[in-house]
Amino acid sequence: MLDATTRSGGTATATPRATAMELVIASDLAIAPDLTVAAHAADALEAATAPVSLAARCTRVLLSPWSRLSLLVVLLAAAASSVLLFEPQRLLADGWPPQLGGAAAAVAFAVAYGLCTVAFVPRPLLNLAAGALFGSELGLGTALAGTVLGAGVAFGLGRILGQDALRPLLRARWLKAADGQLSRHGFRSMMVARLFPGVPFWAANYCAAVSRMGWLPFLVATALGSVPNTAAYAVAGARASSPTSPAFLIAMGFIAVPALVGTVVAWRKRHHLRGH
Repeated sequence: MLDATTRSGGTATATPRATAMELVIASDLAIAPDLTVAAHAADALEAATAPVSLAARCTRVLLSPWSRLSLLVVLLAAAASSVLLFEPQRLLADGWPPQLGGAAAAVAFAVAYGLCTVAFVPRPLLNLAAGALFGSELGLGTALAGTVLGAGVAFGLGRILGQDALRPLLRARWLKAADGQLSRHGFRSMMVARLFPGVPFWAANYCAAVSRMGWLPFLVATALGSVPNTAAYAVAGARASSPTSPAFLIAMGFIAVPALVGTVVAWRKRHHLRGH
């Protein structure tokens, strides 16, 4: 009886242990497929995100400030090289292509004018060509349209491709002073730069683009401030065949006086910029 009791007790105590082991094994078997699926899912996710991460890194590199600045330099170098290749100054000697005339010629010249200013062609040369090709009135209109177009293109290129990379480099005192002047008094400063030609046209465009000056003040000041100087050059170009005529002499006076005043103003302002 004791043996039966012992066997019975042993059986009674062995059964729960066996049951517990079975539960553990069953749970392991149940979890194993889930772990396998999770591992496969993790591998698939890693494989899927690896190309995306590489593409994201490449995109960040391509859109970085220095990459955009490099693109701007390449574009400007290509534009300057094309100007040297095609020699737009030949318009003064050869005239406009005969197949273009009327409004189409004016529009084409305005577009070419704007692109040439972006490529560092001096505006006085283009203004003289506008007057010589289209006369005083139409030459003035086409030259002003090209001026605003070229200024807008240069401002946009500098703002999108160069501002983020160049602004941290504004450490010199005179650079900070010029940036502060353009940022706080953009319209007035740009009007002065256009009325009194002491700063090259392309330099004023890109300096304004690097500053915090707005689009509208920049374009309006460029359009208004460029009228007197552009008109003088257009009249001089239209009357170039008679250099002793009163119109030509007055136009040359309007060209010389603002240049002289701009030189004096720049000379006096140099102490102000150095002081900052």
